[in-house]
Amino acid sequence: MNDRSNVVVSLPTDSCATSVVDADRVAAVRRVMPSDEAVQELAQVFGLLADPGRLRLLTALLEGGEMCVCDLAAATGQSMSAASHALRLLRMHRVVKVRRAGRMAYYRLADSHVRMLFDLAITHMRHGDGEAGGQGDG
Repeated sequence: MNDRSNVVVSLPTDSCATSVVDADRVAAVRRVMPSDEAVQELAQVFGLLADPGRLRLLTALLEGGEMCVCDLAAATGQSMSAASHALRLLRMHRVVKVRRAGRMAYYRLADSHVRMLFDLAITHMRHGDGEAGGQGDG
């Protein structure tokens, strides 16, 4: 039979004793919080970027500039069908743009913000590699 009276339950150290500590700060943050619709759209974009195949396509566009679907599929090791489907999703969420020339479709990153987001994510990932040895933020 187990004696549970000796069990110590530790409470999370990040819990608050009161519901709002700094009401002015909370109000200021709530004023600039994006709308629910904007948060949903952002979550969808980040969800799209969570797929390795789509990230490979973005990397190819980042490095190669505007490319046709055939070249993108070859560069990323994907089938034409998979690349085309992924590009369609990315285009629907304004991550890439398409230019048609006859029967050919050429894709490019939608704007510099996509490039910046991708570059920052890669920099962030590489920054974390140096911290394994106990280095700080700087």
